[in-house]
Amino acid sequence: MTVAVGVNAVALRHVEALVESGQFGPGDKLPTERELSAAAGVSRAVIRTALDALEDRGVVVRHVGRGTFLTPQAPTEIEVAEHPSPAEIMASRFVFEPELLPLAVGAATRADIDEMHRCLRGGEAASTSEEFERWDTLLHHSFALATHNVVLINMSRLLIDSRSQPIWGSLKRRSFNPELKNCYCTEHENIVAALEDRDPQAAGAAMHEHLRHVRTTLLGPSS
Repeated sequence: MTVAVGVNAVALRHVEALVESGQFGPGDKLPTERELSAAAGVSRAVIRTALDALEDRGVVVRHVGRGTFLTPQAPTEIEVAEHPSPAEIMASRFVFEPELLPLAVGAATRADIDEMHRCLRGGEAASTSEEFERWDTLLHHSFALATHNVVLINMSRLLIDSRSQPIWGSLKRRSFNPELKNCYCTEHENIVAALEDRDPQAAGAAMHEHLRHVRTTLLGPSS
């Protein structure tokens, strides 16, 4: 199997994260090549290569003149057997996300860090809860991708799946406001800055502080 590198890897990761974000169901049409290339910051030719790879894996099907669609029964590497509660999601995130950052600090490439900054910019420009949640999901997944550890990446995908349920989206929409968004953006920037400085302690602490803020916002003060 050929491993994607450079801009091809960035494009493939972008489309994979989009597919796994829960925004699209089996059989749904994906954004156009032009839209994907603009969002990923790569050429349409690079996006086509990424879509070719996903088509080979049976994740998408492409129809000339119609576009690209998730397969009617798109394969998933990890499936969620039942819907976890928001409290269970947050407990899992506390266990998982701060602990993967030291690995990301050691393994992240320049392309990985550039992807994090792209997600930061997307979150800053977001004007709706749904748009911000999309960039938030992509940013947090980019930390797992930066470890280059397939087990951690798949665990991150499982967390993404768990966040696609309606109750999570409802909690995020009810709490969303410009002031909160700006706070989250600042916290995200602190995580990325510590990672870029190759400081695992600071990165883990920044993630822990961010998750504590998210948990308090969604679930109230912990007992």
